[in-house]
Amino acid sequence: MENAVKIARAYTGRPGVLAFEHAFHGRTFMAMTLTYKEKPYKAGFAPFNSDVHRAPFPYPYHGVSADAAYAAFEKAADPKTLAAVILEPVQGEGGFLPAPKEWLAKVAAWCATHKVVLIADEIQSGFGRTGTLFASEQLGLVPDLLLSAKGLGGGMPISAVTGRAEIMDAPAEGGIGGTFGGNPVACASALAVLDLFEDGTLLKRAKALGDSVSARLEGWKQAYPVVGDVRGLGPMRAFELVKPGTTDAHPDAARALVKFCWERGVVILTAGSYGNCVRLLFPSSSPTSSWRRRSRFWKPA
Repeated sequence: MENAVKIARAYTGRPGVLAFEHAFHGRTFMAMTLTYKEKPYKAGFAPFNSDVHRAPFPYPYHGVSADAAYAAFEKAADPKTLAAVILEPVQGEGGFLPAPKEWLAKVAAWCATHKVVLIADEIQSGFGRTGTLFASEQLGLVPDLLLSAKGLGGGMPISAVTGRAEIMDAPAEGGIGGTFGGNPVACASALAVLDLFEDGTLLKRAKALGDSVSARLEGWKQAYPVVGDVRGLGPMRAFELVKPGTTDAHPDAARALVKFCWERGVVILTAGSYGNCVRLLFPSSSPTSSWRRRSRFWKPA
């Protein structure tokens, strides 16, 4: 994320970056500045970076429509000062909020008109977690820069900025780098991960899992008043817990459910700016996946 901002600034010659409410972009200083939630990510770590702007993200369940979010976005910053707009096609820490297609299309068109670099942060949503390799594919988004990590390495630490050549080539030689850049072991792991997607089997399974869990969560929403909203793409799903009969957040219920599951051997996580969402990320590969069968490092017990 830090490198993407540097690349966008070098390309445009402008300083500003616009991010959205409920976003999570990381814990280093620019990333932390762009992240929305104060606790636990930002508390006690100020001052933050300057030239950062914020706009609402569509959140229909809490009254923020795509049209209202876009109207506010247009007024959030002077495009003449903006290097980049950064967004998650499906917000992760924000509660698995998928961006509406029509809103994304308007934001992308605005960025193209004003020559602002559009950055898609797919660090959490990429590599099959939404049923396609990247969530951008099924949302009709073609970003200028795309960020990947987490699933890219299959457990090994690696991240990447991928983008249009003329943008990627903007920084001066030596301007982008890092101590562990190009680590050969992590790169080998990423190549093995990419091999998994060649025949489409993993993505087919991810889509099937997504359909299954979506149907189950919709059933919960109908059966239990405490489940106010369910959402996500593919197997990247969340449900929002509220005080029955309202849309008021119920974080105590989310914490109680996490504890209940933990005591029974199931690990789930909360999410959302109000701490009341439970997020589910299912593995899409089976214990006999092609990675395990082919890996020279894995031997069956």
